[in-house]
Amino acid sequence: MAVTAKPLAEVTQNAIRVLCRELGVADTLRFLNQFATGSGNYAQDREDLFGNVSLDEILNTVRNRSSLLRDR
Repeated sequence: MAVTAKPLAEVTQNAIRVLCRELGVADTLRFLNQFATGSGNYAQDREDLFGNVSLDEILNTVRNRSSLLRDR
């Protein structure tokens, strides 16, 4: 018995329909978004934001700012 493959677009459409029915639209979108590729250059963005700042310096800054917010 030969099985003919459906076009990928049709398989995708059917899968999304099933996911929406079983998970709901919001959770289907959340599920599908995990497979989307991002854009940009993370390494360059990180360098632009933090440069030569150490992790300890970043953590200290976060802690200091958090304590300032709590003291208000």
